[in-house]
This record gives sequence, structure tokens and C-alpha cells, in this order.
Amino acid sequence: MSRLKGKIAFVTGAGGGIGRAICQQFLAEGALVAAVDIDADVAEAAVSSAHSQATAIALQCDVGDSASMRTAIAQVVSAFGSVNVLVNVAGGSTPQDGPVTDAPEEEFWRATRLDLFGTFLCCKHGIPELIKAGGGSVINMTSMLALMGVPGRDCYTAAKGGVAAITRSMAVEFASHSIRVNAIAPGITLTDRVKARIDTSENMKKLSSRHLLGAAEPLDIAHLAVYLASDESRIVTGQVLQVDSGVTIN
Repeated sequence: MSRLKGKIAFVTGAGGGIGRAICQQFLAEGALVAAVDIDADVAEAAVSSAHSQATAIALQCDVGDSASMRTAIAQVVSAFGSVNVLVNVAGGSTPQDGPVTDAPEEEFWRATRLDLFGTFLCCKHGIPELIKAGGGSVINMTSMLALMGVPGRDCYTAAKGGVAAITRSMAVEFASHSIRVNAIAPGITLTDRVKARIDTSENMKKLSSRHLLGAAEPLDIAHLAVYLASDESRIVTGQVLQVDSGVTIN
């Protein structure tokens, strides 16, 4: 399989369930992959299926730190010569989230730094390399919660709503450089972290019951990421594409 042959991808949050699935599918489709995570060991595990260091590298990076992100982008360019796909997966909510009246302010800044500012920094330092490469694809990870009203998650929804908005503005800004910018909005996705929470959270159980085709697996998200990274999506830009089992229409 070679839908991504010749593509060089920089994937943040590579150690999580969705990030790992994306790295593995990109490798299977012929891409060169830089797996990026704040935990170097899980980044390494995300590309363990690579045949050699010629096809994948693992990088430690704090996505919310500009110097760390700039260094990671430089490392992938040094290793592979360029980069033409950015995939911003790093993010996530915590049980500390809640209504705006109750949620700790530090949780708001944690979610904003990781989900929104991390995406901003990857694009800030990565898009100039896409321009040098003659174009490419940016794939951001937003959430069903950016598209619907769900109580008790005001920090996370604010951050993910920002990701959806900046996706659209960057799509317009960089189209002249042949850069496509899209976002994926997953529904409940059965990563290990989500599986641990879904059995203990009544809100998660109620939301899960609204998924018309059942909850997603990480591979479902990875399949769409492959499409958005490939030339098959050459005129798709500025879109927030839902992989949510119909929850946002139900």
C-alpha cells in the first residue's frame, strides 16, 4: 500500500491511542513518520513497526513550548530533508474540567496550552517547512464537543472550539502555498484512556448511547487522517470532518 509514498509526516501526541494508530497507518501507507510525544518512550513505541530509522524517528517534545516545538521540527527536517504533513493530535481533557463557574482556572490554561496553543505552535514552526516543500497538508484534531452543547466540559470545549476556528482561518491564509488545512472531530473513541473513564462517568455513558453506530476505534480516525494526508484530498480544505457515529446529528 502506498497512498502516502513520498510524504513526510510530523505527528504530535503519537503515544496516545489515536496518535499511535495514525503513525502506524501512515507507515503502512508508505510515509516517513516523525512520532512526537512528551514521553520519548511512548513515541518510540508508536513507530515500533517501522522497518528502520530510515522510515521513522521518535522525538520528545512539549507541544506547548515554542523552543521545544521549533527544535522538533528542525530534527525531522534534518532527518528526512523536509516535512509536508503536520498532524496535531496532542491534547485531551481531564476529570478536573467542569462548568465555567466551577472549573479551576488552571484547568482552563492546561487545556488551552495543550490542545490549542500546541496546535498553534506546530503550525507556526511547521508551516514554513511545508511552504519550502511546495505545499502539503495540516490535520488538526478537534472534537465532537466543539460542535455540540455538552455540559461539564467548558475548558476542553473552549480549546477544541479554538482548534476548529483556527483550522478555517489557516485554510484561507495558506491556500496560495498549496497547503490544505482540515480538522477531524472524533466522537467517543475507545482509546485506553477513554475506556478507563467510560465505565465510571455517567455523562460519558449517556453520550456513548447517542452514537448511532457505536463508539469509534482509533483506527477509524486514522483512516480519515490517511485520506487527508494523501493527494486524494487535494481540493479539500477548511473542513471539520466528523468521525462521530452520528452523535452530532442525534
